[in-house]
Amino acid sequence: MDEPRWLDETEMAAWRGFVEATNLVARRLERQLKDDAGLSHTQYEILVHLSAAPDGSLRMTDLADRLVTSKSGLTYQVTQLEKAGLVGRRSCASDVRGVFAELTEQGRQALRAAAPGHVAAVRETLIDVLAPEQLAALAASLGAVADRLRAADA
Repeated sequence: MDEPRWLDETEMAAWRGFVEATNLVARRLERQLKDDAGLSHTQYEILVHLSAAPDGSLRMTDLADRLVTSKSGLTYQVTQLEKAGLVGRRSCASDVRGVFAELTEQGRQALRAAAPGHVAAVRETLIDVLAPEQLAALAASLGAVADRLRAADA
């Protein structure tokens, strides 16, 4: 068996920085959304993706792919949103196994109310911390990672 390619000091610093920063940003955004809007970050992202869809609805499997989450985890979150009246579900006319999640008007209003506080928290925790060139490098770097991992999963 080949010896592992251990991380050097710079690589380890990048890895540790990535893990710590992503966890801290995620925790801060989760807390802000819970406190201000009564939503989890995942629930907020569901509302965002549904609002961006042409008819306000997406097939559950497509929504799970966009959120990079399991179907069972998505089902739980959609159920919670459904109980709150923010999302509904409907069957797919062309595939009896298919189910769509759809944004309700109450869901649109909740998203409109939550978005200003959320974007302020995103700016405070990440965007405004970085210089424009750092932000561009971060977007390109993380985009490359996501592209490679999505291609590997395809």
